[in-house]
Amino acid sequence: MPRYEYRTVNPIHEAERTFLAWIDRLDSEFANRDVEHRSVVVRDALHQLYLGRPYAPPDTKASLAEQALVYSLDPRNATLEPEYYGDVDAAKYAERKPLIWFWMMYDRSPVGLNHWLGYRVRYMLAKHIFKYLGRNVKIFHGVEVSYGYNLTVEDNCTIHKYVLLDDRGEIIIHEGTSISDYANVYSHAHDINDGMIVNNQKTEIGPRARITYHATVMSGVTVGEHGLVGSIGVAVKNVEPYHIVVGVPAKPVKVKPIAPEELRNKLEKQG
Repeated sequence: MPRYEYRTVNPIHEAERTFLAWIDRLDSEFANRDVEHRSVVVRDALHQLYLGRPYAPPDTKASLAEQALVYSLDPRNATLEPEYYGDVDAAKYAERKPLIWFWMMYDRSPVGLNHWLGYRVRYMLAKHIFKYLGRNVKIFHGVEVSYGYNLTVEDNCTIHKYVLLDDRGEIIIHEGTSISDYANVYSHAHDINDGMIVNNQKTEIGPRARITYHATVMSGVTVGEHGLVGSIGVAVKNVEPYHIVVGVPAKPVKVKPIAPEELRNKLEKQG
């Protein structure tokens, strides 16, 4: 089976210069953690992205739909689901909410599918949102987080499109891990009898693990080094290093050939 390296693709020079200057400006503005400042910066940037002109208050003669659009570009006029959770740290979330709103709205804007630009925009935002962000992290469009402040993503990780990272408890994604499209990673669970009783737990993945397409990792689960959760699988128990688990609930079916010999022999004996 051939091994294919990623190609290097770049925009034209003038566009690249504009992209990087825009990211640098936003990065500098977002370094100011004041909620009002961040909200105004986001409002103005989204106004320009969606309407192509500097911010101006809604024209009272405009249609109600247009007025609603202009108001909704300001994160102070929008609410997000995690704000309603009783366990949210309101102060930490308030700092991040404008940036999370910008992330979500940027991804839905006409420029949101531009991968070269998008990797860099999301990385810049993640620096200000996540608990910790390593180097060379690629995040595709449509990724959503809960709080952000309980999320660690280490070096050389890739988070593909439409992934949910529910960091209500805590999520740690270790070095070199890949999370595929439409996967879900949880760090909270609800009581079976009373849904308002929530148990927050730490969920850890990697290093160099893979959560594949549409798979789910439940709260409190650890996916060990080089572990792999197969497509549509639901990991409800820890995944041992180098093990491949599949199904609902996910069960081990194989050990990777690169695993130490003792691990390969152990699964063979169990089988």
